[in-house]
Amino acid sequence: MHQKTLAQLSALLQSKQVSATELARLYLDRISASNLNAFLHVDPELTLAQAAAADARLAAGNAGVLTGVPIAHKDIFVTRGLRSTAGSRMLGNYTSPFDATVVEKLAAAGMVTLGKLNCDEFAMGSANENSYFGAVKNPWDLSAVPGGSSGGSAAAVAARLTPAATGTDTGGSIRQPAAFCGITGIKPTYGSVSRYGMIAFASSLDQGGPMAQTAEDCGLLLNAMVGFDEKDSTSLERKPEDFNRLLNQSLQGLRIGVPKEFFGEGLADDVKQAIHAALEEYKKLGASIVEISLPKTELSIPVYYVIAPAEASSNLSRFDGVRYGHRAAEYTDLNDMYTASRTEGFGDEVKRRIMTGAYVLSHGYYDAYYLQAQKIRRLIAQDFAAAFTQCDVIMGPVAPSVAWDLGAKSDDPVANYLADIFTLSTSLAGLPGMSVPCGFGQGEKNSRRPVGLQLIGNYFEEARLLNIAHQYQQVTDWHLRSPE
Repeated sequence: MHQKTLAQLSALLQSKQVSATELARLYLDRISASNLNAFLHVDPELTLAQAAAADARLAAGNAGVLTGVPIAHKDIFVTRGLRSTAGSRMLGNYTSPFDATVVEKLAAAGMVTLGKLNCDEFAMGSANENSYFGAVKNPWDLSAVPGGSSGGSAAAVAARLTPAATGTDTGGSIRQPAAFCGITGIKPTYGSVSRYGMIAFASSLDQGGPMAQTAEDCGLLLNAMVGFDEKDSTSLERKPEDFNRLLNQSLQGLRIGVPKEFFGEGLADDVKQAIHAALEEYKKLGASIVEISLPKTELSIPVYYVIAPAEASSNLSRFDGVRYGHRAAEYTDLNDMYTASRTEGFGDEVKRRIMTGAYVLSHGYYDAYYLQAQKIRRLIAQDFAAAFTQCDVIMGPVAPSVAWDLGAKSDDPVANYLADIFTLSTSLAGLPGMSVPCGFGQGEKNSRRPVGLQLIGNYFEEARLLNIAHQYQQVTDWHLRSPE
């Protein structure tokens, strides 16, 4: 039972070789024995009740492909019956009266929720060290970070504590932890997955997506997750499609664009070697390599760290200790209560971004910073549009290095920000991107730490990306390896 993909688990459930209840118990046992700090909230009673309902659907013969398959949710998606904290003291005891649309859709497909997964506070971070509930450990090397902000999701899938997880990606938070933990993850085109019930960080960037072992698994999850939602003002009208319909297409004639900006100084040799080896595999599959340029890549960091904090400062103003959220015990008047509650409730990184955001939106600075950043964002999108006239897909590293040691960058926020250099521009342009395991680097103590290959597609080309990833996964086994 150890190494089953979603597709395999689905087949076992449909053929009655295993029940949803047995599967749920198996994963709950693994979770309780784990020392990764990946799960924040687990309620076995709730999980087993969902599994029993799935078994009833399977017995009645009206089950879908995902019915009875376990999943766990990043603690950014609100859930009924389980706490929804966003990794913050501010929401330490919050239980939502409703489910996020993503949670609702996967539950409607019959999936069984195993629990809520640790993440950087309000999804702000690249290492999952900014959680109020403590850092998550990387299952490949317990002294390494799992990446962030969806670090709990990536670590749990890699350690086989759940066959799949939801994540969110604002500037790389699905792709980078997927790379660091050796799993597959995809951020769909912005607006494809509803943000309703997803605790907001930066509304023009946040996007939910699936994290699992294989591209095929991610496609199965996208089939259930994608769709228009009138409750989300940024939701796109997308017709339902089968994201796995192209999986078995040949890659003969595929043009892979390799941006020269992704291979300059700052890229670790072990990562570079793994990426080049992956590109060689693609050549064997019939693809050709085209050198392209994304000249605004280096500007993506300053642009992102103006726009995202600006939106965060606005979104997080609702946590004031009055309506919901942590309230300080001692204060003298209303203003003092706001200040004390927010000082106690938010961690350092969140405060840093709120202050940055408030500054760039303030009178006299709005035009100089926020407006300029939005103009450059448009230019970044134009760079991609120009690149896609020369190639069908863009490939490169997800991150400049393999996972670093826990605590190695804690005192240096800018070093953390620089780790997102290859993922931010995709998010700023709203394009779909994914991470596929493609090898190992050495890490700092000669431990094997995974490397992720980044695939970036044009708008709405998730099915093509999954095809390109799947074909690679047919001729390599990086995605099948587990830390044990």
